[in-house]
Amino acid sequence: MSRIGGKNFDVNLGDLLVHVESCTLDITDNSAVAQTRGVPDGHVDGDVSASGEFELDSYNFGLLVDAARTAGSFRELKPFDTVFFAKSVDEEMRIEAFGCKLKVSSLLSIDPKGGEKSKHKVPFDVTSPDFIRMNGVPYLAVSEIEGLS
Repeated sequence: MSRIGGKNFDVNLGDLLVHVESCTLDITDNSAVAQTRGVPDGHVDGDVSASGEFELDSYNFGLLVDAARTAGSFRELKPFDTVFFAKSVDEEMRIEAFGCKLKVSSLLSIDPKGGEKSKHKVPFDVTSPDFIRMNGVPYLAVSEIEGLS
């Protein structure tokens, strides 16, 4: 059986197809156990957030620089939707993160010994109420985002 691995993923940052050296996307869900007199008694929904980080080589980081130049600056880049798509012979996965707002954290790391490509770290936060979808299934219920734009 052919499984999905890191080599199978294509990553679209808005309209830009980039190759990532590595990438993370993490969801924080602060839902909790409800308690009555110190005893578990159901649950309460908590706030949610999602963030991640792209690690890009200099060529692919240059694609982001070009997009920032068009926008006027990195901080003027509008949030964009990101699609992580992978397919093997037997499996397929599509993760969507909506309204990703970029920041730059590790702009430069120089190793004079060489032997490795230059890499740049670009963290992002998910800012849209559409939040995250996994193979088309939303993380949040429709009732949670109703009335948000």
